[in-house]
Amino acid sequence: MRIPPDDASDLDWLLFDQSGVLTWAQAAQALTPARVRHLVASGRWRRWCRGVLVTHATELTRQQQLWVAVLSVGRDAVLAGLGAAVASGLRGFRPEPIDLLVREGRSSAVARRRLQPGMPGVRVHRARTLPSEHVQPARPMRTVTARSLVDAASWARSDDEARRVVAAGCQQRLVTPAEIAAVVDRLPRARRRALVLETARDAQGGAEALSEIDFLRLCRRYGLPRPDLQERRRDASGRVRYLDAYWRLWRLHVEVDGAHHLDVRHWEADMRRQNDVWISGDRVLRFSAWQVRHAPAEVAQQLRRALAAAGWAPDGM
Repeated sequence: MRIPPDDASDLDWLLFDQSGVLTWAQAAQALTPARVRHLVASGRWRRWCRGVLVTHATELTRQQQLWVAVLSVGRDAVLAGLGAAVASGLRGFRPEPIDLLVREGRSSAVARRRLQPGMPGVRVHRARTLPSEHVQPARPMRTVTARSLVDAASWARSDDEARRVVAAGCQQRLVTPAEIAAVVDRLPRARRRALVLETARDAQGGAEALSEIDFLRLCRRYGLPRPDLQERRRDASGRVRYLDAYWRLWRLHVEVDGAHHLDVRHWEADMRRQNDVWISGDRVLRFSAWQVRHAPAEVAQQLRRALAAAGWAPDGM
């Protein structure tokens, strides 16, 4: 919407501030109830849901969807979770349904509902903890990015989805792991606290977040030969590359990914490096740092199969 002129009415400024969406009470205060009913009856304005009006008959923009969601719950509702993170610049995610936070004590219970066809569903969450520093003065109000990501991870459908959200926020440089940790510290009952903190650390450190000791411990535990770590090689362009783990005798190369692979530039660079290795005749296996830490048996089984295919045989076989 265009910025109103200096002599614009209070209603014009309100509509500009709220992207053409307002409550019935706001409209009646600025005009009269009779005038508001006329505007709706004539089709110039539209009643989108109970108590919320839109001042045009066309499809809602994303910003207007957010205002409809917030005003349908109450002006103290705060945009939160994935929708708030996307509004703050997070890329690569579809923020539906729209998540809202209200402070505990409000009569609104946790709910999910659809306001109208063409409008995303809305979920309302009651927050035990919502300090002022977790809310930024955006329009409509929304949680700061670190709080948004932590909440999105808590409300995610799976651990994998939670990891992707937190890792992307860190990798896209919207937040730092320290900011994530500060929010988690204020939310002792948040779901997936340990996962969120570990993912943030991995996103910062990339593949190096998994120490050599971690990988060597896995190999010892499952009776696998010791690999060379951080093997130095030159790729097709002559650049020096370091392989995370390499069994020279069996020409098996292992890459351990932190969350950095969610960044397209890193992902494409990793693919080029992996292709160079394959072209030279080596086998390449890739694991996430999370798999190595939390699914070591699965990782070890695949390593064992790859080594055996290359000619390795455990002692005694």
